[in-house]
Amino acid sequence: MRTTDIALALVFATAVAGCVTMSGQESRATTTLEPTRGNTTGGTVTFVQRRGSVHVVADIHGLKPNSEHGFHVHEKGDCSSGDGMSAGGHFNPEGVQHGNLGGHAGDMPNLKADANGNAKVAFDSTKMTVTEGKLSIVGKGLIVHRDPDDYVSQPVGNAGPRLACGVIKAA
Repeated sequence: MRTTDIALALVFATAVAGCVTMSGQESRATTTLEPTRGNTTGGTVTFVQRRGSVHVVADIHGLKPNSEHGFHVHEKGDCSSGDGMSAGGHFNPEGVQHGNLGGHAGDMPNLKADANGNAKVAFDSTKMTVTEGKLSIVGKGLIVHRDPDDYVSQPVGNAGPRLACGVIKAA
């Protein structure tokens, strides 16, 4: 092979590799929320990692109509207790204060239920990942609370009892 052919082959290989890398390969995780004892709240949540953020899409039902509810990633992927308490506290691997998306990795915006008790939300977070590492939410719990998060009270926002629990799993 001539030097120019080798150079062209290298340019082509690099371009192909760049296209694969830039193709937007995404890491995904999902959970199905199940009601805690005595509640009817449930739903599905997907997490898609794209470059430096995770896109979260939630579809939740069985909420009190026209109300807000705290929504957090919790430290343990365990929903066995019936009341959601086995999921532990908020997922906070960096030990920062609680508060909306500016807070720790488990902080997410409140869910806002419509007149039928359904909430749909989509947002991006740079505080969590679905890939390996200390900010990974895979294997963690996801909780919907009865009350809205006040984004002030430490360490968990005074969001009240847990209505639904799910374990986040890689998809």
